[in-house]
Amino acid sequence: MNKRHLLLNLAIALTLPALAPRGEAMDIPEKYHIGGFATGCQAYTFREFSALEAIERTAEAGGRIIEFYPGQRFSPEDGDLRWNHDASEEMIRRVEEHLEKHDVLAVNYGVVGIPRDEEEARKVFDFAARLGVRGITTASVDAIDTIEKLVRDYDIKVAYHNHPRRPGYDLWDPGFLADLLEGRDTRIGACADTGHWIRSGLDPVECLRILEGRIISLHLKDLAGPDSHDVILGTGMGNVAGVLEELRRQNFSGHLSVEYEHNWENSVPDVAQSIGFIRGYGAARGWGP
Repeated sequence: MNKRHLLLNLAIALTLPALAPRGEAMDIPEKYHIGGFATGCQAYTFREFSALEAIERTAEAGGRIIEFYPGQRFSPEDGDLRWNHDASEEMIRRVEEHLEKHDVLAVNYGVVGIPRDEEEARKVFDFAARLGVRGITTASVDAIDTIEKLVRDYDIKVAYHNHPRRPGYDLWDPGFLADLLEGRDTRIGACADTGHWIRSGLDPVECLRILEGRIISLHLKDLAGPDSHDVILGTGMGNVAGVLEELRRQNFSGHLSVEYEHNWENSVPDVAQSIGFIRGYGAARGWGP
């Protein structure tokens, strides 16, 4: 680690208590739980809006946590300014103030490419540490050696995200990911996109079982069919109740992000109903309000 990164990491360490607890044992506080799970939105749900508006809309839909993704427009008034790991200190400060105003907790950043080159990869981890999130989501299989080193250096989790099956792409298969993670640091795991598993012809509950012990987060979706658009949780074929039951069985302590890729301009009511399903099901099972 060069002198610049040593000084930056020291500065981050000194500021972390004011941002978020660190460590593999880090839990998301109960105040951000809904129906027994830390629940909110992936900001991509609101991709037609800015990152600051995504925070607002997450809160409006009843979500308590948010995952940011790279490249979203930063704010309604800042033109083409983009929110990513090259963000200025002023941008980060504005995001932190907006999160506090709307009582939403930032927990994750991605899906973002993580380079094999350690110096370049550190830019992503430095940003995540400064923002105080518990994890990064990626699809960078070729960088796993670099990632393993950096999860140890920063004590930040990294989750591999699955997209639908296609030629030359392996992460759609939970068996491939389970093999990839064998023997690796336990802070490296899976961001389970249940909708993309359905699109790949897979059973989400069975996929969760294959990845037991490695699930860091979920992009929770429901679909009417493998070729359909997203639908409100609990109204499709995604067996969302079964997914929640399996997560409880596994003592899952990560977070659920509703990622609703439909009705882009006016999705808040649909997202609110999806969060309501998690709340209602968890309350009925006695997991939490």
